[in-house]
Order: sequence, then structure tokens, then C-alpha cells
Amino acid sequence: MALGYRKLSRKSHQRKALFRDLITDLILNGRIETTEAKAKELKRIADKMVTLGKRGDLHSRRLAAQLIRFETLEDGQYALQKLFNEIAPKYQSRNGGYTRVLKLGTRRGDAAPMAIIEFV
Repeated sequence: MALGYRKLSRKSHQRKALFRDLITDLILNGRIETTEAKAKELKRIADKMVTLGKRGDLHSRRLAAQLIRFETLEDGQYALQKLFNEIAPKYQSRNGGYTRVLKLGTRRGDAAPMAIIEFV
């Protein structure tokens, strides 16, 4: 019986903090390299954030702000602003599948399967 999500050997508050960091970095950088299991879980969250960005109303912005950290780019733009002003309008005509996961192979130190997650 599947639980619906991966626990990633973390407690719930640690897992939430991990995914907050990962989704913020993905929005700011466009692509990140992480383990395959984390990338597959992050894909679900990232697609939900883009869907909120496509709706664009105040309620969607507040829901996204609960998960996205308050970090800025070099030009002073916040991650939340980038999601709603740049990323979401690109996918206005797309009905899902905003991110892709590319498998890389294993990490040298512990042989963990690595992957790149990026916006399509």
C-alpha cells in the first residue's frame, strides 16, 4: 500500500524544510541537481506551484508564499515574484508537466542515484 509520498528518512518538519529549500532554489536557478528520489517528489511540488502561479490571484500567491522561501536574485527580485511574473506565464497554454527529471547516474561518495530537475 503506497503512502502517496516518499518520507526520505526524515521527520515531517525536516522534510518540509528540505522541500522549501529545493523549490526555492529551483525557481531561482531554473534547474538543480539532487538525488533521484528528491527530484521525483520535488516535481510534484513544483508543478503545483506553477499551477498556483497560473491562477495568479491573491489566494494562490498566499498559498505559494507558505512554501517558497523569502530569497532574492541578484537583481532584487524575490523567488515568489519570479514564479508569478516569469515562470507561470510561460506555461499558460500548457496543461501540466512543467518540469522534467533527467537521470545522471550514481554519486561517487555513496552511490546514490542522482538526477537533474529543470523547468521544461
